[in-house]
Amino acid sequence: MPLNWRRLVAPGITAFVTFWLLIALGVWQLQRLKWKEGILAAIHQAEISAPIPLPEHPTPFEKVSIAGSWIPGKAALYGDEVHDSPNGPVPGGELIMPLRRPNGQVVLVDLGWVPQVLPVPRAEPPGLTEAVGYLHAPIAPGWFAGTDDPGQGLYYTFDPQKIGAGMGLTVAPYILISMGPKPPPGSMAPQPAQSLPTPPNNHYEYALTWFGFALVLIFEFIFFARKRLLDL
Repeated sequence: MPLNWRRLVAPGITAFVTFWLLIALGVWQLQRLKWKEGILAAIHQAEISAPIPLPEHPTPFEKVSIAGSWIPGKAALYGDEVHDSPNGPVPGGELIMPLRRPNGQVVLVDLGWVPQVLPVPRAEPPGLTEAVGYLHAPIAPGWFAGTDDPGQGLYYTFDPQKIGAGMGLTVAPYILISMGPKPPPGSMAPQPAQSLPTPPNNHYEYALTWFGFALVLIFEFIFFARKRLLDL
């Protein structure tokens, strides 16, 4: 082998391995694309279907129903989101109330955003009722989250155990995010969620990125090899 071509052996092997690694990453993203499309199809089907009774091992992508009775006089407010209105910005938060199931388990229900600065329980009718929505796991507070005030029922930590303890209750390890129609404009009623959570689906773009890197690598190696050979 001529000496000048020997100088390309090590870089060529490195480029060859890197090229197929990039191709493998692109193919992996295409496989994940198919997997994610299956999840999104299941979420869409759940949204257009009737809610299912709360299963033993629920997922956050199912629309479920929970039967129970509201525990009167208890409520909490999560967050401090400001909404716009014709009269200007309106402060408020997510109204959370406890629902006791027939088996005794208490589930916290996020009824939606309300224009309140302190939690005021809704006057729900007594007796057995049904809450529909999806389940949400606890969320760790961010660096700049406010300080929880259990005495006032104000929380910046989305933690059912902590919120439940502030109410003097032992609760399920998740919160039901209520789903339902939007109240009319100007209403003081909570604004429930309108859809199930949807995970992002960027795998096609990721696949194109990896394949693009592989293509760039080919041209870069051609220019590199040409320059090294011509420099001899």
